[in-house]
Order: sequence, then structure tokens, then C-alpha cells
Amino acid sequence: MTNNNQTENWKIFHGDGEIKKDWKLPDPPNWRPFGKDKNTGKTRREIRGETFQVREEEIKMVNAALYLRRPLLVTGKPGTGKSSLAYAVARELDLGEVLYWPITTRTTLKDGLYNYDAIARLQRLQEVKELQQENSSPMSSQEREEKLKQQLKTVEKYITLGPLGTALLPSEKPRVLLIDEIDKSDIDLPNDLLTIFEEGRFKIPELVRIKEEVPTATVRTAYSADTNTTDTDTTDTTTSAEINEGIVTCTKFPFVILTSNGERDFPPPFLRRCLRLTMKEPEKKDLVRIIAAHLGEEMKDPEDSNKLNQEALDRLVDNFIKNRETQTLANDQLLNALFMVAKGRVSTDDKLIERLLQDLGQVEEDE
Repeated sequence: MTNNNQTENWKIFHGDGEIKKDWKLPDPPNWRPFGKDKNTGKTRREIRGETFQVREEEIKMVNAALYLRRPLLVTGKPGTGKSSLAYAVARELDLGEVLYWPITTRTTLKDGLYNYDAIARLQRLQEVKELQQENSSPMSSQEREEKLKQQLKTVEKYITLGPLGTALLPSEKPRVLLIDEIDKSDIDLPNDLLTIFEEGRFKIPELVRIKEEVPTATVRTAYSADTNTTDTDTTDTTTSAEINEGIVTCTKFPFVILTSNGERDFPPPFLRRCLRLTMKEPEKKDLVRIIAAHLGEEMKDPEDSNKLNQEALDRLVDNFIKNRETQTLANDQLLNALFMVAKGRVSTDDKLIERLLQDLGQVEEDE
């Protein structure tokens, strides 16, 4: 614990109206680097996968989902690591970028499969037509047919596969798909997913209609970057893919995690096609592992007597576990509080720590 004089030194903004130029921010938490990232090129979600602490039950269910080629429906309170599990699996099994599909009440199955920007294509065709009229010249039937094929092939430029559609592309290893907060979806979406999960294939009507003229089309995928850079990597995670005759058929069923906060019930046919895992809130030993993974370096400095001592750490963790029995608390809140104590030298008794550990289900009242 720190004394009051030391805790005052952590403040950057003092609210006294005086302009201050000689100040700098300390290094950020490793889960919010923003320019100070030691793992350049990795997203915050990927970093969460590196520090996520997996328990035995979760390991078994992940392996069962891989063996049985079934989606894994993961239910749990916010902050229990539901989405981090997908990134941990992708990292350990070297499956490349995780395809992320966030769900809202307006999300449809087609959003996950692909997007066709028909308006942009029509505008482009109109521009081409006007240019051709300005430079019109007689064409043979063969030239006319060739131009028609060229115009039809431009369709591929306006099609982008969604996360689900990309996950179903052929590959030597399963791709990883995270369908986040499926319980927020329209009532029809879980049922719409059933056929896709059973067949592992879908059609793109815009390409099926022109398959005679354009048998193979190259479209964009939902991957954000070309990450297939090693000779041993057999999961193709490039930003473009070839579609034959307008049909996408997976050769390896993707590893799919659907997260749910338990806010709704799902139809039995949907549940029958999923394996179900309930993420339990971490016990004290698990929390200690999580804290060590995220804050190990910040919290151990033998030359700094102001670092958070074991007694204060135990008290914060014990109070967190006790309070979450009656409150909605996330692991992130505990990490935030510990970071402010370890890095900012804020006293564990400071009102700020109490606010950082405030019940997420409680509306803040004016004091």
C-alpha cells in the first residue's frame, strides 16, 4: 500500500487550470497498447488469446467440437473469456486470423455469408456504357460476346464474403469463426444457421446466374490481411478467394464459437446441432493466473517498495470474488483496478478503486 503523498503523484490532470507541458503518460496496460504494442500487427483480441487461461473443462469441450465438427455454444457472464477462447485456440493450433462476426438484432444470415454491392456495380456499368457510346464503333458478334463476358466478370469486384462465408472456404485446416453474442439476434437467425451448419455449403446467386460465362470468380474475403506467410501454414487466410460456379463448399468444417450472455433461450433443433459450454467465473487460483499473465511485470519489482504487496493483492481479489456473488462484475474491472494500484500508485483504499470495481448492473446514483 502507498501513502497519501505518493498517491497524489500519479495524477496527470489536476483540474487547477494551469497549463502543463512537461508531462507524459506511463506505458499502457498490455490489453490496450495503442502504439505501444509489443506484438506489432496483432489485434487486442489476438493478445487476449495469448494471455487467456484455459481450464480443463474448456479444453475438453474444444477438442470435442474439433472431433465432432460441431459449433461450440459458449454461455457465460460478460468478462468470463468467452470470445478469448476462440483466439486462444487459433493461436495454439496456428489457424490464422479469427473471423469475427458480431451479431445485432438486424443481422441476417446473408450478412454472414456475403455482400453484393449492386448499386456500385450499376453505377459503374452506366459509366462504361456512356464511354462506349462516346467511342462507338462497329463490333463483330465475337467481340460483342467477349465484351459481355468482361462485363459479367466485373460482378466479382462487388462481392465480398462475410465471416461465415469465408469460414466455409476450402482449406486444409479448419478456419476459426467467432459469432459474438448470438442471443442478440433476430429470432430467425439461429434456425437459418441450421442448414449451413449441416451442409457446410452455400450458393451466391449472383455468380450462379453467370456460371456458364464466368465459371470461376475471384472475390474478397473477410480476412483483414494476408497472414499465410509461412511454408508450414496450411490454413489459407488470404484476402481473396476463387469461387467455382458460384458455390462455396467447405472441405474442413470450421471451428465455430458462438457466444451468449444467457439472455434468451434457443430452439431445440439449434441446440441439438451445437455443443454447449458454460464458462464459469474464475476461482481465486484462476484469477491469480490471469493477473500474472496480464500484470506480472508491473507487479514484481523488488527495488520498488511501493509495489502492490501480497496482502493488498489478496484483499482485492477476495473482495472481488465475494462481491460478484451479488453483483455483476467482469475480470477486466479487477485488472483495471490492479493496474492503477501497481502502475499509478493509487492506494487500494482510494475511492477510485471502488468505482473501478462498481457493479455493472447498477445504475450510478448522484452522491
